[in-house]
Amino acid sequence: LIIVRQSSVAAHQHSRENSVNGNTHTKESKQPANMVLLSASICTKTGKAIVARQFMEMSRPRVEGLLAAFPKLIHTGEQHTFVETDSVRYVYQPLDTLYLVIITTKNSNILEDLETLRLFAKVIPEYCHVTTESEVSANAFELIFAFDEIVALGYRENVNLAQIRTFTEMDSHDENVYKMVQKNKEREAKEHMKRKAKELTMQRREQMKVGGMGGGGGSGGFAGGFGSNARGNSQFGGIGSHSSAMESGMSSSSSSAATATKTSSSSSVPKKTKKPGRGMKLGGKAKTNDFVEALIAEGEQVAEAGEPLPTQAASTSAKPPPSDRKGVHVAIEEKISLIASRDGGLDSMEVKGIMQLSVTNPDLARLKIAVAKGSDRHIPFQTHPNVDKKLFNSESVVALKNQSKPFPTNSEVGVVKWRFQSTSDDDIPLTINCWPNTSSSGECDVNIEYELIATDLVLQDVVISIPVPGKPIVGSCDGNYTFDSRGAVLEWSVPLIDSENPEGSMEFNINAHDADEFFPVLVSFVSPATFAGVEVLDVVSLEDGASVEFSSEVAFSEDRYEYV
Repeated sequence: LIIVRQSSVAAHQHSRENSVNGNTHTKESKQPANMVLLSASICTKTGKAIVARQFMEMSRPRVEGLLAAFPKLIHTGEQHTFVETDSVRYVYQPLDTLYLVIITTKNSNILEDLETLRLFAKVIPEYCHVTTESEVSANAFELIFAFDEIVALGYRENVNLAQIRTFTEMDSHDENVYKMVQKNKEREAKEHMKRKAKELTMQRREQMKVGGMGGGGGSGGFAGGFGSNARGNSQFGGIGSHSSAMESGMSSSSSSAATATKTSSSSSVPKKTKKPGRGMKLGGKAKTNDFVEALIAEGEQVAEAGEPLPTQAASTSAKPPPSDRKGVHVAIEEKISLIASRDGGLDSMEVKGIMQLSVTNPDLARLKIAVAKGSDRHIPFQTHPNVDKKLFNSESVVALKNQSKPFPTNSEVGVVKWRFQSTSDDDIPLTINCWPNTSSSGECDVNIEYELIATDLVLQDVVISIPVPGKPIVGSCDGNYTFDSRGAVLEWSVPLIDSENPEGSMEFNINAHDADEFFPVLVSFVSPATFAGVEVLDVVSLEDGASVEFSSEVAFSEDRYEYV
């Protein structure tokens, strides 16, 4: 590779005028006009030019001819580092298998030429780790830019190695700050969009559940103890009869029923037929079909009129119907919020859980629940003030302090809750490792893998979402994957991750320049076992000491699981 770069005399004249006006590059004044450096180059032992920079107007054949004649003028065994011809002087320094050569006029100052040669020799190791032909060719442009900082218009600049490094890097603190601010704004905008999308999804789910909610109030004798926290959070709050939520559900249900009655009554009244004021429109149905087909092509789920979407059907069937519940039902719900860095370190982790009891048969209201706490993670538990805390800590049994009183009926009451926080990497249940490898050609090979650390868990319907700047080409994948073109997300789906299938990986190729484009990586899953290892073993009646038939449901899922 021969790179010969020539500069415009007018451009150099403009540079000299700027230096006179006080710019950074300053030149020594009152230099003789005949002291001129013509060229600086790196060539092979045979005179083949690898990099050549001309500081005066010279044609390419003349430069190649001078360098080709240079090896013939060197005599072995001599200690000189310069050689002269009738027109020019060569000042050179060996670099392993190469030569660093500067060509000057015969009237130039040889001492200054030697000093300039030493500065050139110091610059080359800054960009080439080894002085080989391939390494010099790969860093040719960086070397040329550095040569321009040393010599301009044939005269050496008054600069040192540190200044040359600063000028060539052109590192701007303001630019770095601006880029950081822009990245933070983009990240905040993405998080805001995700929160809005999640809120809209929750609102749609609540609207679907409005018609089916209802129920009676708590028992009067027990309302003072368990009903005092009726306004608490039903997910992780204290124990309460949730009367406010039920009244809201009943009022919403009644208003929906009234609206439905009004609609049916109004539809029974015959409407007057109006004559069409316009002619028949053609192509209306085809236009609708084209729109639906475009949505399907983009990966959207489209259902026929009156049919629920698959996601709605799945969310509706997630909870067991009331007909499957027994007279005593225990629900255990647990959520995990985890933020880890892409290097594998844990930034924050929090697990919250609650056990709720629902008794619909008043004859079974006096009972106690045997619980297993199978985890060895030293998770602190908190019982309701009316629950016997000592009995729970010693025997893992949930019972009232006053066992002569029954639990409230026809309402869900929280009896035990727990909270676990950690910053230890050993507590991460599922680790994600994402390795983007970018190249100078603009392509990026991404390897991503998962590993189940908490082998006592069984994770189902795992979805790992990776943001991508375009459509990827997936080479290998353990599981299934889909590409959401509208959301620019590659979703990696794994049906089951357990102790028998604890690891998996996926590889894909994509056009990208920055590794930050593939973060944050989001993870979603559900599990029939809790992180705390809480499960119901038995329910015993306090009336006769016999076991009571009961039903239970356990749900462990993520509230936020991100690798940033």
